[in-house]
Amino acid sequence: MSVSWNIERPTVLIVDDTPENLAILGELLEDHYRVRAVNSGARALRAMQSGTRPDIVLLDIMMPEMDGYEVLKRLKADAETADIPVIFITAMTTTENEAHGLALGAVDYITKPFSPAIVQARVRAQLELKQARDRLQEENAWLDREVARRMRENELVRELSTHSLAMLAELRDMETGLHIMRTQHFVEQLGQVLIDHPRFAPQLANDRLSLIVRAAPLHDVGKVGIPDAILKKPGKLTSEEWAVMQSHAKIGADAIARSIDAVKLSLDASGMEHALGALEFMEVAREIALSHHEKWDGSGYPQGLQGDAIPVAGRLMALADVFDALVCRRVYKDAFSFDSAIELIEAGRGKHFDPAVVDAFKERLDTFIEISLRLADQQP
Repeated sequence: MSVSWNIERPTVLIVDDTPENLAILGELLEDHYRVRAVNSGARALRAMQSGTRPDIVLLDIMMPEMDGYEVLKRLKADAETADIPVIFITAMTTTENEAHGLALGAVDYITKPFSPAIVQARVRAQLELKQARDRLQEENAWLDREVARRMRENELVRELSTHSLAMLAELRDMETGLHIMRTQHFVEQLGQVLIDHPRFAPQLANDRLSLIVRAAPLHDVGKVGIPDAILKKPGKLTSEEWAVMQSHAKIGADAIARSIDAVKLSLDASGMEHALGALEFMEVAREIALSHHEKWDGSGYPQGLQGDAIPVAGRLMALADVFDALVCRRVYKDAFSFDSAIELIEAGRGKHFDPAVVDAFKERLDTFIEISLRLADQQP
């Protein structure tokens, strides 16, 4: 870590309506500090806005028009000056006066007549404390920036890893990585509409939607286990071939589950605590991979789940995946028009798709079309 500190002499602002006091204090401090002097509270406040802002203020209490207490209140009320240490200089020595000043935020008192050793010692002590606080604040700010940078970096690595793994499956299927980007955006749009829906809120709240969106690209990762002869076949699949194709949902889910188990076995209790976020992400990915081909009426695969038994993530992914498959060209079909695709999605309401998900799709229909056009595949 490289942190630079201000090595210039600290600036002391002396505020006193008596010229003799200004002269005495100035002479005591000028060998070690840059000294500024003003003779009223109003001028002290103006001095804060012009020239070098002081590192410490020696402030007389008994002044006409605006006393030291009022000056201190105004300094503490301004975020720009609230952290500047203020030492009161006064002839008053009662405990009540000291308590009042300290309660307002003064850091110390210097009494008149001045003792040179005491003045210098107390100014030096307060400046050292301020410098220590400033160093700590700058170090903390640097650490906050570094933690934020590392978190952004880790997040980027995870996103790149997720997309790279997902694209392995998509490229084998002769599709482009834009499919996973489009479906990811579609899932996000559906989730945003449904996040307050009573049937969906429990599974989308507390950043759960963000996990679903980030895990969506892994929905077809199981296609890496499907033979090319079936995966890339341009014509209709036989019933035996279709059964193999359907197995990609379980292949993907099982692969992710094995990864989760391997990570758990490799971690101790402390490591598990730090890995909970990553494990939760992988569990959502496993859920999506396994359930995105389930259908609302129970006719889907691989488990034949029905209705709300299908995880919310799978229901969102199901519509996103089907819509994208319809409006994009595939090795086995030409692209459907948007109107035709919309009709097919609506026809699947309550059959293939959760009715509420279809309603959310219709609410964000213009956005779905915009995403499809903006991230359209480049046809050869």
